[in-house]
Amino acid sequence: MRVFIILFLLLFVGNIQAQDSLAIQKEVENVVLSSDSIVRRYLIESGIQVTEDNSVKLLKSGAEKFNDLFPIIEQAKHHIHMEYFNFRNDSIANTLFEILARKAGEGVEVRLMFDAFGNSSNNKPLTKKHLKAIRETGIQIVKFDPIKFPYINHVFHRDHRKIVVIDGGIGYTGGMNIADYYIQGLPKIGQWRDMHVRIEGSAVHDLQKIFLAMWKKETKEVIGGDAYFPQSTPDRQGKQVAIVDRWARKSPKQMRRTLAKSINVAQFKVQIINPYFVPTKSIKKEIRKALERGVDVEIMISSKSDIPFTPEASLYISHKLMKKGAEVYMYDDGFHHSKIMMIDESFCTVGSTNLNSRSLRYDYETNAFIFDKETTQELIDMFEEDKEASTIMTEEGWKKRSKWRRFVGWFAHLFTPFI
Repeated sequence: MRVFIILFLLLFVGNIQAQDSLAIQKEVENVVLSSDSIVRRYLIESGIQVTEDNSVKLLKSGAEKFNDLFPIIEQAKHHIHMEYFNFRNDSIANTLFEILARKAGEGVEVRLMFDAFGNSSNNKPLTKKHLKAIRETGIQIVKFDPIKFPYINHVFHRDHRKIVVIDGGIGYTGGMNIADYYIQGLPKIGQWRDMHVRIEGSAVHDLQKIFLAMWKKETKEVIGGDAYFPQSTPDRQGKQVAIVDRWARKSPKQMRRTLAKSINVAQFKVQIINPYFVPTKSIKKEIRKALERGVDVEIMISSKSDIPFTPEASLYISHKLMKKGAEVYMYDDGFHHSKIMMIDESFCTVGSTNLNSRSLRYDYETNAFIFDKETTQELIDMFEEDKEASTIMTEEGWKKRSKWRRFVGWFAHLFTPFI
């Protein structure tokens, strides 16, 4: 018995020492390696490829996006694939459908997919009549997960992605759907700010795989081959890009784990712009830990929003982080709908993912992680410019808010796991 106890104690102590050694090794790696190197390695170990031959162009407004996208569509030779949360039935969408009808008439394959809930929830949805007219031009357009009785199939999973792939070589992703308010704004909130990115290179194949997998899921049609995945000449001087996707059942935790990991390894700066900032527990935890490490954390949220309730919860949570040391900016010049994050001035992410439970736990989402200082600096410059149109959150300003609004914020934040 005595021998057994001694052996047990030796094993127990050895296990603790091994755990301590691993923890120390991890801390040493985080100091020695740059944050972008750690996240790249993490993605590769997670089975996500980081391609190295990409060109990247940031599109920082609706005008920039559509002025870039429409001429590229006009040049399509083989196929045009588009996956959006919604196509709003307005002037921009009508212009797009006219171009796509012309391309379909030229023999280009045109496949469009939109979320059924996203369509019904916008104030100018595509009706059956519109869809019939679109299909008659040769465009294939389908709803993701059509709403059916008892009308609860979209309570959880919705396709919130924004993906365009043209001829397998040019791709777009980001936060913008197809709607004219990205250019014209909306009466109640003013200018609508948002972010998109155009990518050329091997990372486009990853966007194509996501689209075609979703197309197969909805239509049962299997599409593939060299025409959809053309080989490009490798350019080792290109930008490193990883496409991180949240597939509701295949990779349900990948997005929030990658975002949390990025904050976890930050060594001196984290900058976030997000419209519905009610982050899950893991994201909040990493932000607080970053602040405790002495990392500068800057968060930009909007003073205005297109939906009620969530902004009050966002302000409540942001105030809590402000008290921990974060600098919080409330953007006043319209609605900042961008979903971006910059880490240590070395890498960034642009995509469709909101920092809320809806995006991180339920919806289908896609983000591009871009490991390039030049691109990251471009976003940082935009962040600095937008500070001029923002009000910095202070304790004095918070106390000036009415007790009722502060109560609503506290009450709303209780619903963070669901909004």
